[in-house]
Amino acid sequence: MNLTNRSKVVAKKELTLMESMYLPAIFKGMAITLSHLFKRKATIKYPEETREIAPVYRGQHVLKRDEAGAERCTACGLCAVACPAEAITMEAGEREKGEEKLFREEKYAKIYEINMLRCIFCGLCEEACPKEAIFLTDRIVPSSFTRGEEVFGKDKLVEGLDERVDVTKRQTPDVLSFKQDKKHAHNQTFQDRLKQ
Repeated sequence: MNLTNRSKVVAKKELTLMESMYLPAIFKGMAITLSHLFKRKATIKYPEETREIAPVYRGQHVLKRDEAGAERCTACGLCAVACPAEAITMEAGEREKGEEKLFREEKYAKIYEINMLRCIFCGLCEEACPKEAIFLTDRIVPSSFTRGEEVFGKDKLVEGLDERVDVTKRQTPDVLSFKQDKKHAHNQTFQDRLKQ
């Protein structure tokens, strides 16, 4: 019984001799393969050759230091709260007397870890940071064979005193000019506060 009255008669078309041997399809596939032989290769010989990375590329994280070399992070936890993958964990510590040149504020990140296996490189941590302490750089995250090596601590995240990481490409001119304004406390270093 037909319920919809929309039945369609399908005719089975007989294949020709050439079509039944699949020769046209084989020749068409070979032509496509030959055309790809003369195109420019999409692959490169990494790590000997590297491609140019876009300025907005989000790679390995870095914990920045200020101009005097002190760590900017105050372990406020805003980056960990903003992280949708819950990849950031930290433990705060109090700055001791004589450590003013090591840590910018009285409170600092005693332990700061990012689980790179969880991280989705969204950049919300750098947007949430009020101290401009964490940035995503254009560096590629190194691979490893164990899960434990993919939890990056301060030893891998904090930039070296002699090898600063340039993050000016990731900042707008307005942000850069605002950072130069020393009347705001978060733009002042320990030496700036001593001068006042």
